[in-house]
Amino acid sequence: MPDAIVAEGLVKRYGQLVALDGLDLSVPEGTVTALLGPNGAGKTTTVRVLTTLLIPDAGRATVAGVDVLKDPQLLRSRIGASGQYAAVDEYLTGFENLEMVGRLYHMGVQRSKDRARELLERFRLTDAADRPVKGYSGGMRRRLDLAGALVANPPVLFLDEPTTGLDPRARLDLWDVIEELVAAGTTLLLTTQYMEEADRLADSIAVIDHGNVIAEGTANELKALVGGDRIELIVEHADSLAIAQQALEGLAQGEIRIEPGLRRLVIPVEDGSQALVDTIAQLAKHEVRIQDVGLRRPSLDDVFLSLTGHEADELINGKRTDSDEKVGGGAR
Repeated sequence: MPDAIVAEGLVKRYGQLVALDGLDLSVPEGTVTALLGPNGAGKTTTVRVLTTLLIPDAGRATVAGVDVLKDPQLLRSRIGASGQYAAVDEYLTGFENLEMVGRLYHMGVQRSKDRARELLERFRLTDAADRPVKGYSGGMRRRLDLAGALVANPPVLFLDEPTTGLDPRARLDLWDVIEELVAAGTTLLLTTQYMEEADRLADSIAVIDHGNVIAEGTANELKALVGGDRIELIVEHADSLAIAQQALEGLAQGEIRIEPGLRRLVIPVEDGSQALVDTIAQLAKHEVRIQDVGLRRPSLDDVFLSLTGHEADELINGKRTDSDEKVGGGAR
């Protein structure tokens, strides 16, 4: 299967700040690759370079068979992009927004109108087609923005955190739309802050940190890097955490992770079922009261923490400074 997106040695600096540090990436045709990484890792900068919004300081890239640097105008006719914030005109109707995009692509008046109606129906926006966008909900705006990226029916699509800020129902709806697009043959590069999103949508996941890809593979391949089963337990009293940790050291196949704010311990184990029985017995022996306990396989959160050293929820809570946010300019 040929690659629809290829990046080799991409470098981008902003003064002393290195946003991309020799990044390599490839995305096969008709697949979804998700970019995961802490804020400031270079995800949005990567998308901006590949969509011609930024010129790299070094390296090369091709998208849909077109050299990003040599023929950016041709490339723009072969890609669609949707940023972190819906790029729609709220004073126009949904129909007028999509028709305008068609005309900008020189599709002609009638074809632009027909395509707008097709996409409004596909994204379940027909009832709101003739209403000003300023009255749309957040989920409706995101669907309209994604529809705008598809007006020219591009073979390659870039989505930069497409579901950030959406409620769970709207997020699920948008996931369904994305899955339909990929099933129809679209190639997708997706940046996301949600582990569940990458797990569900991506054929391959590239973990980025400090401007470089530090791990790549399927969700299952990345989870295998972390190891076997995990026992998660929550004690009733925070004072019991140290006692529980000491009691379970002999069962752990690695470092026990303690999350004091949640009164939670995460214990890597082998032979999970037996280890769970032994864990409960050890805690009872040391009179540690448990509020909740369970056995699970490693998640992408575990992968993320293991590879980057950052808690996955730092992505969602925005605790780290995003260098991509500093640079400004361009679509997101």
